Amino acid sequence: MVFGLFKNIGRLPAEYNERVHGPYDPSVFYGKKDTPLAEVKVGEVGSWLARRNKSPSAMIAAMSRAYWRWQFKYAQPKKAGLVPYTQTVLAVIAIFYFINYEHIKYHKHYKHHW
Repeated sequence: MVFGLFKNIGRLPAEYNERVHGPYDPSVFYGKKDTPLAEVKVGEVGSWLARRNKSPSAMIAAMSRAYWRWQFKYAQPKKAGLVPYTQTVLAVIAIFYFINYEHIKYHKHYKHHW
């Protein structure tokens, strides 16, 4: 069962067809198109979520597509500037804040007298 999760690593998605889609783009979902979340009505959210693929490999593929979209938009343009570095530093700061929150939340009760 564990090996079944790793059988498609390093391969193109099954939905990708070079003749239809052209050159492969790692930031594009090649599966069946669905209604974007922004266009879903409140009553249809449950059925929209039920149509999502929630397998671990689908989650990893979604994170990979998001990473490549970020790369193409912020990190790889010729004049990217400091934006990718700033975003990375802020993300690391946020991650360490959440990791250390259990210790940090008690600091508001400390009395600091100089």
